[in-house]
Parts: sequence; C-alpha cells; structure tokens
Amino acid sequence: MATTTASQNQPPARTAAKARPRQSPVLTLLAMAAFAAAIIATASAGKITGQSSWPDGLLLLFAAVTSVMALAKQLPMQNVLGAAVVIAVMGGAAHVLNSYVKIPFGPLLFREAAGPKIINEVPWAMPLLWLAAVLNSRGVARLVLRPWRKIKSYGYWLMGLTALLVVLFDLAQEPYATHARHYWLWSATKFPVAWFGATPVNFLAWAFVTLLMLAFVTPMLIRKQPGSRSVPDYHPLAVWLGSLALFGTAAALSGLWMATVVDAAIGIVTAIFAIRGGRW
Repeated sequence: MATTTASQNQPPARTAAKARPRQSPVLTLLAMAAFAAAIIATASAGKITGQSSWPDGLLLLFAAVTSVMALAKQLPMQNVLGAAVVIAVMGGAAHVLNSYVKIPFGPLLFREAAGPKIINEVPWAMPLLWLAAVLNSRGVARLVLRPWRKIKSYGYWLMGLTALLVVLFDLAQEPYATHARHYWLWSATKFPVAWFGATPVNFLAWAFVTLLMLAFVTPMLIRKQPGSRSVPDYHPLAVWLGSLALFGTAAALSGLWMATVVDAAIGIVTAIFAIRGGRW
C-alpha cells in the first residue's frame, strides 16, 4: 500500500520529459551549413563589388525563419511569433522614422543594392535583420549568462548583454553593408570619430531600440512551465558567429583589414564566453 502511494506521488516520466525544452541540432547544422556555403561562395568569387544581393536576402530570410523555429522548440509558438512580429515591426518602424527625421540612427541613406523598398525608402530586409540580430543576440547572451541564471538580477543582465551583442553585431556589419556590399551610406557629420561612416549615435540607437524591444517581448520569451534543468541551445551562437564570419570574409576581400581584425576578435571572445557558459 505504501509503495503504491509513493508511486502515485511521483510525476510520470512522460510528463517530466515534456517539461524539458528540446534542442534544435538539425536547425543548428542547417544554419552552419548555410553560412559556410555563403562564406565559401564569397571567398571563391574573389570580389564583393558587383555581386548580386539576392543570396544575402535568402540567407537573411533563412536565418530569421530558423531562429524563430529553434526558439519555438523551447517556448509556445504563439509567444515566439508574437515576439518576432513585435521585433520586426519596431525595427522597421525605427528606420522609417529615421528616414524622415534622421533620428535615432543618423543620416543614413539606403542604396538600390539593398533591394526593394517598403515604406519611405526602407528596404524590405531591415525588419528581418532586426529579428535575426535581436533573437540570436539574446540566445548568445543566455549562453554567456547561463552560470548566473539563478540570480535575481539575471533578467536585467540578459537585456543589457543582449543590447551589447546587438551593437557588436551592427559594428561588424557596418563595413560589410557600407563598403563591401554598398547597401547603405552615411552622410558626413560633425562627429570627430566614425566607424566606416557610422557615428556613436548609430550604435547608441541600436542599443536603445533593442532595449525598447526587449521591454515589450521579454514577458513572451520567459519559459513559465516548471521542469527539469534547461538544456543549452547553440543555434543562436551558430547564426551569430556565422554572420560575423561572413562579414569578416567580405571585409578581408575588400581590403578592410581593420574591420577583419575587429570581426575576428569579437567572434573569438564571444564564442569563448558562450561555449564556457553553455557547458556550465
């Protein structure tokens, strides 16, 4: 009788398994393969200027879709889709506002190479770029902060580190977008320092917009179902590092050696901390 009662008090094995979030190894491998193919194709071409932009568009679309799918393996799909819509809309809206008043990013002008435009000269790819950058930066931040996920201030650290990683992502993509691929250009300003045309105002704006997004979407991205210890998901790291590797390869082919070194340094340091945290 006592044995029967004890067994009834234990949760079923199937229920405990369902409470454990699933990994996405197939999606991670697909993301790695897609970025590896893009890097090999870029390096094989031997030049950047004059190449068609549609492969970049497909790669960005693939990165955004797989990032949503990978996150949906850990959270309810409606939550993930809701967060994705908010991020994409807010990112696109920020660039629409900037096209009118040059706030918050500064005097940014998109070129024809950036692809078809939507509202007021903003390329269709910008909402997807924000979606991929924010979701995967947040995923990398979760890996880095995994050893400290039980502290009370974890949520604030996660938001802050996500914003920093988004800024670093933009820092790496600016030489690629402005000089290697000619997707956009910056008008001259009075700022004494700039990174391939982008002033500090641009990077502060990326951080601010990211934090504003996270303020809206973080409640949707919190796993509320109790269960066993969560498993690390390396898909965001694969997309994030794949993007930096592509940016760095293109910078090297364009002779932008400072950008190449910076991209490599950012990628290596981020990978070390993310892998260390993921193994915790």
